[in-house]
Amino acid sequence: MSAIAQDPNILQKTQELCNAILGQPTMKSMRQSIDAFMNDELSRSQYETVMHKGRALHEKQHQSLPLSGEEISDFESSRDALLANPVAKGFIEAQEELHGLRDSIHDYVSKTIELGRMPKPEDFEQGGCCGGNGGGGCCDDEGHNHDHDHGHGHSHGQGGCGCGH
Repeated sequence: MSAIAQDPNILQKTQELCNAILGQPTMKSMRQSIDAFMNDELSRSQYETVMHKGRALHEKQHQSLPLSGEEISDFESSRDALLANPVAKGFIEAQEELHGLRDSIHDYVSKTIELGRMPKPEDFEQGGCCGGNGGGGCCDDEGHNHDHDHGHGHSHGQGGCGCGH
């Protein structure tokens, strides 16, 4: 851990941020949604099935292999059934909200470090996903990491993050 991260003032402010997050009214309901999902074996199994099918389709697409209509239809029907399950849907919504919160905090801290000052709202106005400019913020052709996850709810590909992969 870096010396700055171990600074008592930084640790105190980090703990204050964590307490402020935990004090948010929506945190309790999100935690309940996550706990309900974790205690529901059927919902977890449904979720895992959809994730597995989605990864398999993504891998085939990534390898430029054709996707059959049956494969796509099977995935879509499994996904629709998952989203019709209120326990699973509550978990997914809570997960998306928490990832958004994490990403916002990360972006703010990263921008502060990058700029060497407190960022202003216009400092975040880059336009587009992944830093704008066709997605060049995180996805360049050289050394491109195809397995990156930067908290967006889209797949990489047509209309994905703009990286074209």
